[in-house]
Amino acid sequence: MWTFKLISLFLVLITTIVAGFYPFFKKITTQQEPSFPIAESLAAGVFLGAGLMHMLGTASNGFYRLSYHYPFAFLLAGITFLFLLWLEHLGREIVTHQGASSGSFAILATVMLSIHAFLMGAALGLSGSLSLAVVILLAILAHKWAESLALSIQINKSHFSHKTNIILFCVFALMTPVGIILGTSATTELNQYPLLEPIFSALAAGTFLYLGTLHGLEKATLIKQCCDLKRFYFVILGFSIMAVVAIWT
Repeated sequence: MWTFKLISLFLVLITTIVAGFYPFFKKITTQQEPSFPIAESLAAGVFLGAGLMHMLGTASNGFYRLSYHYPFAFLLAGITFLFLLWLEHLGREIVTHQGASSGSFAILATVMLSIHAFLMGAALGLSGSLSLAVVILLAILAHKWAESLALSIQINKSHFSHKTNIILFCVFALMTPVGIILGTSATTELNQYPLLEPIFSALAAGTFLYLGTLHGLEKATLIKQCCDLKRFYFVILGFSIMAVVAIWT
């Protein structure tokens, strides 16, 4: 598994850099955000299924084994979900009052998407089975293209210097690899720190539930694409894949 996760780390890093590379060398003036609807729809279903059937279940069982009978897994997942939603609402407020080219919005977008990225990486690192890790990796890669390109465009709309823009993007690009490393390391330190796995799994579950439902608010896949049955079927397909993978995990 270490080999696969190391390969995953480089694949995610390369995908992030390649997708975000172009806007740094050519200013993109179009207001239309990058869209990969089928890939995003499939990823939304995978995130939803992974959060509900894998990460949340693993976290709940982990707390229960350690004699914590309060539903801490659901509490942490709920807090993560609401925190990410709050950040997105905060971003909308900044855009309304300061405009999309605001430096504050560029920083907030970097922070919010870096949290997504880190916890997605942690979920991959915590995966105990190859089948689960492969599906999560594919969902991350499908989601990363649009997310990386959108953030890169947003950063380059700001009034920051070119050097500052690169630093912001590099912080985001490194978050998923760091999450993979820490998540994988947590699985080897369970004897000393047994709470690490259920805590990371619960936080990742909240992130996955958010990415699968309300990420982007009115532009979210389950809202914007829901009336397009062809695309919504890909959400169902992604969820079904995770249901099948649950048989072996």
